[in-house]
Amino acid sequence: MFSFFKKKKEVIEEVVENIEQDNLDDSVNQKELDEIYKASEDAVNEESQNHSNEVTSEELQDEELRDIDQEVAIKNDPELEINDVVEDTELEVSKEEEKKGFFSRALSKTFENIRSIVPQKKEKIEFDVIEELLIESDMEYEIIEKAMNGLPKMINRKDLRHRLIMLFEFAPKVNLENRPTPFVELIIGVNGAGKTTTIAKLANKYKQSGKSVVLGAGDTFRAAAIEQLSTWAEKIDVPIVKTKQGHDASAVAYDTISSAVAKGIDHVIIDTAGRLQTQTNLSHELKKIVKVCGKAYKGAPHQKLMILDGTQGNSAINQAQAFNDMVGIDGIIVTKLDGTAKGGALFSISNQLELPILYVGVGEKKDDLIEFSPDAFVDSLLDGIYQKEEEK
Repeated sequence: MFSFFKKKKEVIEEVVENIEQDNLDDSVNQKELDEIYKASEDAVNEESQNHSNEVTSEELQDEELRDIDQEVAIKNDPELEINDVVEDTELEVSKEEEKKGFFSRALSKTFENIRSIVPQKKEKIEFDVIEELLIESDMEYEIIEKAMNGLPKMINRKDLRHRLIMLFEFAPKVNLENRPTPFVELIIGVNGAGKTTTIAKLANKYKQSGKSVVLGAGDTFRAAAIEQLSTWAEKIDVPIVKTKQGHDASAVAYDTISSAVAKGIDHVIIDTAGRLQTQTNLSHELKKIVKVCGKAYKGAPHQKLMILDGTQGNSAINQAQAFNDMVGIDGIIVTKLDGTAKGGALFSISNQLELPILYVGVGEKKDDLIEFSPDAFVDSLLDGIYQKEEEK
């Protein structure tokens, strides 16, 4: 009896091994497994007939499958799985802490203003004091009233945090999964907002994540804009499609996308001329670029990103609203936050425009761009005025 099981198992293993050597796909289904076992039974048909009264093929299959399940269970040690979960959780916490530290440094001027109002950290802070520090950080009063409505005279961290986080809830969530290739982004903004530098930072971020990028110098209105973007493209070592000043910007957009499609490039970032929402001719050009992008590649541009100068505070909202009405903005990148005490404007920008803030820029270097996190932003603000649990 024992020799029969042993020989039959050896035959099964030999059949499986031969199939694996023929490059059998790892994802073998139950039907294919049944065929494997059936083949092995035929191979030992003579001996199985001699022992047919003692064991059936179904019992053997069940026993073999139980052995396989047991081996898998041993390999998948529950303790190892728990350790993996713990490591992933610790990594996520570490990233959030890193973002909090980044915001603390980037918005140092905003935090200095806040600390001048609340010089010492407290467990609870007066309603009027909270209102004053939010005004000083350049949050619009209408937004402040919305955040503060119904709060008690003495406000703890938990209650204020909940209200401030809620100011970002109207911004739609951006789906980063299943992006088309190429993924086309059109960059919009007024002159001086940091558009060219932000394009370079964004391209560098994609490149660092292992993606290929091509730039389109669509700001043909200024010769300097083409030169600046070309210089950045050389610095970060990415290709660029460009033309001469005064040429058709929509043609640049078309050629850039066509090149990306032909070469299988992951990301296309197209610059546009810096313009005011009141400049009719440039506004018409922007609408034309959007249409031409769609002809070059269906669905393009997949994101239209507005660059806002953080030093302008709430005055930038009117600009963004006008462009949103014009072509439909999908997201905001706020620049120059390191040079302003108006960090509270981020609440107003996201809440009033009902648009997500995707990134914030805090410097001129290629790495000075970070993904915006409402939680990290709010926590970094509150860390400066409220006691932590261990400090109480």
